[in-house]
Amino acid sequence: VQLQASGGGLVQPGGSLRLACAASGSRFDSYTMAWYRQAPGKQRELVARISSDYRTEYVDSVKGRFTFSRDYALNMAYLQMDRLKPEDTAVYYCYSEMITTLGERLNSWGRGTQVTVSS
Repeated sequence: VQLQASGGGLVQPGGSLRLACAASGSRFDSYTMAWYRQAPGKQRELVARISSDYRTEYVDSVKGRFTFSRDYALNMAYLQMDRLKPEDTAVYYCYSEMITTLGERLNSWGRGTQVTVSS
């Protein structure tokens, strides 16, 4: 799977953005999809994840504000970000992962998209 992320930008605190991740390749529904972010001087952290069995999880700091969804027909993943805060400023990365029946881990990273929350 190859990933292409888009949708970043500059937004004021309290505003919204929607990130999109386009996945090319087959078996999209077999992959766990995730969004990570990395702020300047900090380690990359998991923001949200949807597994192949549709379980969704979020880091505590975005719960109730961010919504992660997948469109299996279009091979797309979306991160709707509402009530954005300055601390959400980071480069956001789309990620996919699948463990094959042979135990092989297949994973991909998309190029990051910058999200800046500032007045």
